[in-house]
Amino acid sequence: MGFLWRCGDQKLGLRGRQYSSHRPRSANCSMWRGFLKAPGGPDHGGMAVSGLARAGTAQPWLLACFLLFMPLLMGLNPSASTQQKSNSFGRQFLGLDKCSVCVGTSICKKLLKEEIRFEKWLPPRLPPADRTSYEGTYTDDSESWRPVVLSRLVPPHLQELADRGICRSVGRKACSIEAVLRATPRFQSWARSNLLQPGMVQGLATPMLRCPSQRLLDRIVRRYFEVADVGSAQMKHFASKDKLRLLYTLAVSQQPLIQQMFPGTEGWPFPRYHGSCGRLVVWAASRPLTGLYASPLVRRADAAYQLLHTTQSLASNSLRFNLYYTRVSPTTFGITEDGRLSIMDASNIGIIDLQDGFSNEDPQANHTDVFSCLSGSCERPGPCTSVRLSQSFTLLCRHVLPELLLPGDVRPGGLPARAIAELAVCADPKHSDQRILKAVHILKKALQPFRPCNISYGYRYPECRYSDEF
Repeated sequence: MGFLWRCGDQKLGLRGRQYSSHRPRSANCSMWRGFLKAPGGPDHGGMAVSGLARAGTAQPWLLACFLLFMPLLMGLNPSASTQQKSNSFGRQFLGLDKCSVCVGTSICKKLLKEEIRFEKWLPPRLPPADRTSYEGTYTDDSESWRPVVLSRLVPPHLQELADRGICRSVGRKACSIEAVLRATPRFQSWARSNLLQPGMVQGLATPMLRCPSQRLLDRIVRRYFEVADVGSAQMKHFASKDKLRLLYTLAVSQQPLIQQMFPGTEGWPFPRYHGSCGRLVVWAASRPLTGLYASPLVRRADAAYQLLHTTQSLASNSLRFNLYYTRVSPTTFGITEDGRLSIMDASNIGIIDLQDGFSNEDPQANHTDVFSCLSGSCERPGPCTSVRLSQSFTLLCRHVLPELLLPGDVRPGGLPARAIAELAVCADPKHSDQRILKAVHILKKALQPFRPCNISYGYRYPECRYSDEF
């Protein structure tokens, strides 16, 4: 409800209960209006105090009213000191206090303009800072809002340990982590080069950098969204801070980079990347795959078919990059509003260049440094030569599909018994690649008739009415 303070015949609005008082009109009305301006305007508290200093002796009742109602006013309309405290907490919450050891700042303006909002939390209160991800909404026009995920690249406690590890690497308990990272030989090589080369990323733990080709690294730079001039494989337009942010992102998590390199607008199964602010990244949200577990067979069968088909497309595509899973779980995937499968967690995807190939690094060489463990783990994926053609399908059939295709679905009018048998073959790495790939083909063929064709599945409707390819 509106809280109205009458100053003569003028009304001043606040959120809260409704009050009124009839007093002679005075010049002090303008001072109150200044204090009660909406948050985000000039210094409310400072304006009120300065007004009182000028009018206090002449109007003793004004000072008394101010002191009486000040707690209420502060509760309903935060003062400058409260807002400064909130803004300071916001910088720490976002990780802006750690930049340029962060992801970027491309989405900060939208956050500050409240065009990105946290679900269930309203400003000036921010959600708990100990979570890795949050639900939110995003708008471009202040009218239509789309669901998004606001996520840190690693859990906050691991991020704190990594920051401390940077200081320990130079024998200190506390330090400027940016200064320490800038002084490392790895960053010095980045600072001198305008081309991202394989030797500059050796020793980093992210799976897609296990055996990088020059073509892959060029694509990383060309699609890097956090700089103003996107599209060049050269880093001539990168400022020093841009290079540090890209290196930090590569060391901590490849998730935002995968979304930029292989966008959904080009047919890839990754959510749209909206940008970053400090250490918080924003991308399009989807419903969890686990929400289908209790659904009818037709919905589960469509999701299972998409999982198999998408995995095939990742391995064989026009760019000739083999994207494969290093590990997988049901939380890796989501379902968009139009029924399309989306890979929500791309942090465990490896990439092999099928066109230019790769050169394995010397297993005896030690390229590890302070950047090698910033993700919270120093564990590195196996060599690319150990990746089997069937690896992604085996992980999928073992850890995800059994929750969608159940033995109880084998009944008249339901799944054929062979579908469950082939699922077991697909999940067993003891079988040859050829046998597992054959099982995938049989399984897809068995699932095809169960896929629904209606408006709820907008990603394939109405095309599915005219062709089985959709």
